[in-house]
Amino acid sequence: MHPALCFFQVFMDRKGFPIFKVNKKAEASLRSGHPWVYSEEVTDVFGEVTNGCLAHVSSPKGAYLGTGLVSLESKIRVRVLSSNPNEQFTPLFWKRRIKYAVDYRKTVMQGNLENCRLIFGESDGIPGLTADKFGGIIVTQVLSYGIEKLKDTIYPLICEVLEEEGEHIEGIYERNDVILREKEGLPQCKGWYEGLPHPQKITADITENGIIYTVDFENGQKTGFFLDQKFNRAQVAKLAKGKKVLDCFTHTGSFALNAAKGGAERVCAVDISADALETAKENARRNSLEDRIDFVCADVFDLLTELDKKGGKPYDMIILDPPAFTKSRKTVSAATRGYKEINYKAMKLLPRGGYLATCSCSHFMESALFEKMLAEAAKDASVQLVQIEARQQGADHPVLWNVPETDYLKFYLFRVV
Repeated sequence: MHPALCFFQVFMDRKGFPIFKVNKKAEASLRSGHPWVYSEEVTDVFGEVTNGCLAHVSSPKGAYLGTGLVSLESKIRVRVLSSNPNEQFTPLFWKRRIKYAVDYRKTVMQGNLENCRLIFGESDGIPGLTADKFGGIIVTQVLSYGIEKLKDTIYPLICEVLEEEGEHIEGIYERNDVILREKEGLPQCKGWYEGLPHPQKITADITENGIIYTVDFENGQKTGFFLDQKFNRAQVAKLAKGKKVLDCFTHTGSFALNAAKGGAERVCAVDISADALETAKENARRNSLEDRIDFVCADVFDLLTELDKKGGKPYDMIILDPPAFTKSRKTVSAATRGYKEINYKAMKLLPRGGYLATCSCSHFMESALFEKMLAEAAKDASVQLVQIEARQQGADHPVLWNVPETDYLKFYLFRVV
C-alpha cells in the first residue's frame, strides 16, 4: 500500500467507511467538480463494502477526494456527496441539503412553491433523487441504490422542511417505474410511500401560467407533468396572439393551451397518443379553450410530410416539442436525422415571417450539435433563421456547470425568413 494511502486510511477509517482508490482520470474529474466515480476508474478497495453504503474516495497517491454513496451494480460506482473530510452524514446533513434546495426554489420561483421541481439530483447535492411538487403532493423518483436506502430518512425531512415553510404535504408518491433502476439493482415499482400518511387519489390539480391542469402522477409520463417548460410555454404564449398555430407532440396540450390563452386565432394540437389527447381535451375544456383548439391523433413525421405535399402555408407558428430522440451517445446520429427531418419540414411549411419554437430534451444532443442541425435544416429548406431567444429548462431545474448531464433542455424561438 502507498505510504500516503496508509496514513489516509488510518485517518479516515475512524468513521468506519471503506475506501475506493481511483485512477488519475477520476481524480481529475472529481477535482473539477463532477461527483461520479465510474466502476472502471476504481483501482483498489479497502474495507468492507455493502451496496448503498458510504465510502471515501482517494487519489492514486492517497489524497482524500470525497465521500459518497456506493452502487455495486451500477457503472457509476460512487456518487460523491461532499469533499469535506469532517462532514457528518447525519439527518442534519440531509435536512440542510433539502433546505438549501427549497430556499433556492423560493428565490427563483418568486416565492411560489406550488408547482416546481424541488430536488434535481446532482444539482442539489442529492444524487439520484428527483422530487416534483404538485400542490400538496410530492412525486419522487430514485435512481441510486444509496438514496433508496436513505429514503426513510430523506422523505420525512422533505415534508418537515416544507411544513416549516407553510406548505402542507398530503403525501409522497413514488414513480420508480423506470428501467434505469434495474442498472442499480433496484426493482421497478410505483405507489404511495407508506412511511407517511397519504390520500388515495392519483391525480392533482395545478395551475401554471394561469392554466389549470389535471396531473396524473400515477400514469403520466415521468412524474406526471413536464414542469421544466413552464417559462418557455409563457414565451410561446406571448408570440402566439392572432396566429394559426401547429403544436406538434402536444402530449397533454400544455403548449397548445398556452398559445390559445395567449390569443392564438386557432391551434392544432397533434400527438400520436390517443390517451394523451383525451387528457389534453379535458384540460382545454377546464380552461374554456376547447373552441379554439383542434386535436389530431397522428404521427408528427407523417403529418408534416402530408402537409408539405399539400402545399400552401397553413400555419403562422409551429411548435416542435418532441420526446428525447436519443438516450445514449450511440444513437445521437440517428436522433440528429430525426430532429433535422421535423425541423426541415416545419421550416418549409412556414410562410416568410413565420415563427418556429423548437427544442430537444436530451442532454446527449448538445447545444452545438443541435444548432448545427438547425442551420443545416434551414439551408436545405432555403430559409434563414432570425433567433428571438435561446432558452433552457426552468430555473427550478438548475444546471450544474461541472455536471453536463444536468444541462439537457435546449429551446429556441425563431422567426423564419
